Amino acid sequence: MAFWLLFAVFSSLLLLPEPAFGKTRHYTLDIKMHNVTRLCHTKSLVSVNGKFPGPKLIAREGDQLLIKVVNHVPNNLSLHWHGIRQLRSGWADGPAYITQCPIQTGQSYVYNYTVVGQRGTLWYHAHISWLRATVYGPLIILPKHGVPYPFHKPHKEVPMVFGEWFNADTEAIIRQATQTGGGPNVSDAYTINGLPGPLYNCSAKDTFRLRVKPGKTYLLRLINAALNDELFFSIANHTVTVVEADAIYVKPFETDTILIAPGQTTNLLLKTKQSYPKASFLMTARPYATGQGTFDNSTVAGILEYEQPKHTKTFIKKNLQLFTPVLPALNDTNFATKFSNKLRSLNSKRYPANVPLKVDRKFFFTVGLGTNPCNHKNNQTCQGPTNTTMFAASISNISFTMPTKALLQSHYSGQSNGVYSPNFPWNTIVPFNYTGTPPNNTMVSTGTNVMVLPYNTSVELVMQDTSILGAESHPLHLHGFNFFVVGQGFGNFDAKEDPKKFNLVDPIERNTVGVPSGGWAAIRFLADNPGVWFMHCHLEVHTSWGLRMAWLVLDGDKSDQKLLPPPADLPKC
Repeated sequence: MAFWLLFAVFSSLLLLPEPAFGKTRHYTLDIKMHNVTRLCHTKSLVSVNGKFPGPKLIAREGDQLLIKVVNHVPNNLSLHWHGIRQLRSGWADGPAYITQCPIQTGQSYVYNYTVVGQRGTLWYHAHISWLRATVYGPLIILPKHGVPYPFHKPHKEVPMVFGEWFNADTEAIIRQATQTGGGPNVSDAYTINGLPGPLYNCSAKDTFRLRVKPGKTYLLRLINAALNDELFFSIANHTVTVVEADAIYVKPFETDTILIAPGQTTNLLLKTKQSYPKASFLMTARPYATGQGTFDNSTVAGILEYEQPKHTKTFIKKNLQLFTPVLPALNDTNFATKFSNKLRSLNSKRYPANVPLKVDRKFFFTVGLGTNPCNHKNNQTCQGPTNTTMFAASISNISFTMPTKALLQSHYSGQSNGVYSPNFPWNTIVPFNYTGTPPNNTMVSTGTNVMVLPYNTSVELVMQDTSILGAESHPLHLHGFNFFVVGQGFGNFDAKEDPKKFNLVDPIERNTVGVPSGGWAAIRFLADNPGVWFMHCHLEVHTSWGLRMAWLVLDGDKSDQKLLPPPADLPKC
């Protein structure tokens, strides 16, 4: 009798749904210097576990990750887990001097967070100075066991990470630009999984090759880790189906070209040809350039190769025709607009689009470039827009000054006086024709200002590009949250007419949005995550110039609405 009772209990446990929590996954990431050769140029760079790009990290929705980062290099550094919401675990978010002090040379820190309600393609990268030029890698969040993808199960999954290669030391590049006030030198090549490809000199052997079988479906997990450029991407003679953006499932649509901004991820289904095509196909990416500054006008290429049938003679492979895709023009804003308009949330029963319909607070921020005066104390002559000015960038005309103490630590300890000011403006202080003739005074103010929000505040934020020093697209990334892109347009935002056209049904949900060149983007999100959360342009040069700010979300009343205590090994400044 006892046996049958035990058997019945055990059987009933097997029928219970999978618990909300997952498993604990441990990773160790050693940040070290190692030599890498590209374009016939060898340099020592900062990398992860001796790999460039860094290793792929895999988890499942609901898993806890304990990632020990050990700093073996001369640079202080921190890592950001781009797109992870970090619910109540802001100490693990990673931007230096925002949620933590950097990990010093010879020290380590364990990033501890749980993946809650998320699955898809994300990534990790260094979040201090320009170290993310080489310190980055894929972070793949699989669905819970037994939960299928809402699309055809792929035969194979392939991460494809776009990056930029600089022959020079990127830390020296941004240091020189900061000192002179001019624009930094551009990269020497773009890369796919660290490889420039055959269109660059001395790079034929450094080519990413995707080997496929006929009649199969492949899931391509695309990540744009480039420092400063949005990219068009296409595969010759193939169409792809977009199924996910920023780890959010989307209504599938077919296209032969995609646009992906730095910080963004896009999942594509590639259905290969039914029979061996007796050809190979280039997969290429090059910039979408909207600004007036210099950029790396070059093209990275990988090769799509079909597995040759066993009965085919081997010499055929040596004489295969190589097809090349046709990418949009470098400044094809029309394509960029049409592509972004196709992105819609899946909005299914399992994956609803919970757009905040009621808005507690509305904000209007300008984003764009500007100037700072030269340092006349040192009789400095600048290389900015004039020889008396330096390039700067700002949100609402405030160029963010990075503190020397971490904002989250200062807030949590109640010692924020002198560290930051909780008075970021709700709207522009001096309105002007944002996309028309720029004002004569292009100077920006400076400060370490944050926007304070009560817990559970529903927010609508309009981000308006400006034409000061030239209109330009800005990929804005918000830490700690996903948001819904409810509207986008060109020209100056019309607060009366434009909201009538907002999509409140199935807008795309993401963590990084491109504010259109000479236009605006409107987003909504619910401030349900206590902590201090960085928001910045993911063009690294603009972040370095000050196009960044922070949101401070206060604790809620309930115990599960409060920021967790800091870990014992949190780095000190």
